[in-house]
Amino acid sequence: MILAENPHVSSEHSLASETLQMSRLTNGEAEISLHKPNNQVQCQGSNGRCGNLGFDGMNGRPCRDENCGKEDIGVSSRDASTDVLSKKATQQKEMTLEDMYNQDLNDDDDDSDWEPFPQHVEIVKWFCTNCTMVNLDDVAHCDICGEHRESGILRHGFFASSLLQDSGLTEIGADTRERHKGSQDSASNSSTAVGFDERMLLHSEVQMKSHPHPERPDRIRAIAASLATAGIFPGRCYPISAREITREELQMVHSLEHIEAVDHTSHMFSSYFTPDTYANEHSAHAARLAAGLCADLTKEIVSGRAKNGFALVRPPGHHAGVRQAMGFCLHNNAAVAALAAQASGAKKVLIVDWDVHHGNGTQEIFDQNKSVLYISLHRHEGGKFYPGTGAADEVGTMGAEGYCVNVPWSRGGVGDNDYIFAFQHVVLPIASEFAPDFTIISAGFDAARGDPLGCCDVTPAGYAKMTHMLTDLSGGKLLVILEGGYNLRSISSSATAVIKVLLGESPGCELDNTLPSRSGLQTVLEVLQIQNKYWPALGSSLTKFQSQCSMSTNQNKKKQIKKRRRAMAPIWWKGGRKTLLYHLLNGHFPLKRRCL
Repeated sequence: MILAENPHVSSEHSLASETLQMSRLTNGEAEISLHKPNNQVQCQGSNGRCGNLGFDGMNGRPCRDENCGKEDIGVSSRDASTDVLSKKATQQKEMTLEDMYNQDLNDDDDDSDWEPFPQHVEIVKWFCTNCTMVNLDDVAHCDICGEHRESGILRHGFFASSLLQDSGLTEIGADTRERHKGSQDSASNSSTAVGFDERMLLHSEVQMKSHPHPERPDRIRAIAASLATAGIFPGRCYPISAREITREELQMVHSLEHIEAVDHTSHMFSSYFTPDTYANEHSAHAARLAAGLCADLTKEIVSGRAKNGFALVRPPGHHAGVRQAMGFCLHNNAAVAALAAQASGAKKVLIVDWDVHHGNGTQEIFDQNKSVLYISLHRHEGGKFYPGTGAADEVGTMGAEGYCVNVPWSRGGVGDNDYIFAFQHVVLPIASEFAPDFTIISAGFDAARGDPLGCCDVTPAGYAKMTHMLTDLSGGKLLVILEGGYNLRSISSSATAVIKVLLGESPGCELDNTLPSRSGLQTVLEVLQIQNKYWPALGSSLTKFQSQCSMSTNQNKKKQIKKRRRAMAPIWWKGGRKTLLYHLLNGHFPLKRRCL
């Protein structure tokens, strides 16, 4: 294994894209795996973020399973490196048609007019900018998401046409243009702050595998393009200058060994903490900038200089625990923000995590902390969905029971109705009783409609509504931190909808009278039964749903009895001439019978 040293790299770059090109590995250079003994960061034997749930962590392949998002989705646990080796071994064993023909030529000197097939048939492919799926060269639109191969989504965000080649912005409506014109007021008058720095674009996978990595710089490029096109940022929001988080601040969240392991990647061209969690020479710097922006945004909001904020940052953070980097995450940005809030005077902090994956790192960090309430809504499927944690009975430990609340969906395809229902009957009652001084949203948009990893169905309106429901908490002091989300059109439209709510706009549509799915109701009822012992505010909802379930059960029983009775002989046949027929139809078969 070759260790690719980089003795000195300047942190200042005029254009992030030029530096990205300079940081590519040549074909002959090897990649470095970070493997340290004992408590140091080790190469995790995980399946990536999803396995069969949507992503092959080693090769970065989004899910093509036709059952994805349906009931009882399983997980195919596989090690990608083992798959590659097994495929190579299979290829060595199989003999091609050309091999068979060449073998015949060696055995027989007879001439033949038949020519073998060409030795190499090149199949030209292209990867969709929007969802990263592979397509053949003869199609202009992605087979999965329908995005045009020359889409302008990175220039104009979700305002760009998905059907047409980029030739400038043509789809933006008159209302949006008017808002854009009216957004030239001084950003310093805005109460919403945004944290963003182009140097975070330099964090990327150096050598692409068989497929682009879903956690890629284009994610925040598309969001930034959408905000710029809408005149939101720059414009209606004001920027926060980026700084690197200090080691002392990080040590409040992570172990020293973990911090040093992340820092060590700055001396490597390419490295991996887990098969799906990469780093290059710029990754540690990007992670420190992301954490620093989250800390400083928090201080702006707690101090009152800003009402709320949005951290447009990467790499994401909610899987990063005390001692490990995993799930695309290096440092836990939400945890850094929570402790920065407390250092600034906020005694109680609420973290609501709606990323489609459970934030196992955030839960681990605050598992024994009663001053931080962690609520997560995520796909779980009995522990089969990445990362496998976050069951409803994981409630906190060591006296902090009840300060960890998990809403674990039992299937994919979960949409607005289930999420809003859970907010109404679990999230808001508990959060209101907790009465936080500061609220953080770990805002992964991978539960959004169209996401290749999450396979769920939350719309931008759904995200806007959930954000609006949280603005009444903690006096409106709210920080939204970007986590996951891998469909550029979905993530950019959802993030824009959330920021509009932060700016004071209405969510846009009413989702109050929502009816959950049957599985969603069962999940919420399970959470209520577990958390009711810690949060008395849940008692009324629990009693109501138990009563409704009891009534529904009784009604079903009555319906079943009626159905059985329809198939039975009429009761008046019991006497008279039809007595025998009555008993025969009802299965009594009496030993003694009357004479007719």
